[in-house]
Amino acid sequence: MTDIKLFGRVFIRGEIEAVTGLHIGGSGADLEIGGLDKEVVRNPLTKRPYIPGSSLRGKMRSQTEKVKGLPQNNKIAQVTIHTCKSKPDYAKCPVCQVFGVPAELDFSGPTRLVVRDVELSDASAQALNDAKTDLLYAELKTEVAIDRVTSAATPRTIERVPAESVFGPAELVFSVYEKDDYTRLKVVIDALQLVEDDYLGGSGSRGSGKVRFKNLGVSARSHRDYAQEKPFKTFDTVQDLANAFSELQTWLVVSIPTE
Repeated sequence: MTDIKLFGRVFIRGEIEAVTGLHIGGSGADLEIGGLDKEVVRNPLTKRPYIPGSSLRGKMRSQTEKVKGLPQNNKIAQVTIHTCKSKPDYAKCPVCQVFGVPAELDFSGPTRLVVRDVELSDASAQALNDAKTDLLYAELKTEVAIDRVTSAATPRTIERVPAESVFGPAELVFSVYEKDDYTRLKVVIDALQLVEDDYLGGSGSRGSGKVRFKNLGVSARSHRDYAQEKPFKTFDTVQDLANAFSELQTWLVVSIPTE
């Protein structure tokens, strides 16, 4: 059995702004609205829409797999993801090291990245209440599907969180287990930029789901004094954070020593 030593954690906290209307689908159990085909996921206690950590993390992973050109070789329910099939491949794979592999694989190690659920901010919830949107904290968007043979039009209505809504605080937690993790953190930052340049949730090819990450604060906790959180800097954009990565990497070597 391989010993596992946690040397510390890096925290990236910030906000997620919906640049265009955002649709991340829910179960439909709480809504009975005629003609509504797709509703957003909501906190059952507050009824506010939120961004599930699994949705953001999954999009970050899928975009990273694409940009790395990795084979999609592991079907899980309705999706197929990349999973390394051997220890040598796993040892050098940035996606599997950061986002993890199934625990039943005998060469699997600890997953580096945790992504929290992100609630609609209080300010945005109040603004949407004041605006008297179509639904609670949401708008209705009607789309029309056209039959390519008969030209028949089939309308469908989806629920979206309106543009300019802000979700936060968002939190990503990256664990450091070895020296290579100082470099692997760049995978997380690049993945955030990839999501910005693509979309989050559904109907992205039809305009929904463009998001922006902003006010990104970075801090760390070391195993030497885990109760003390050390702040690094706050960045307006993902691009600003990426531009400062070399400085961040140098700071992490001191803040989270692996010796």
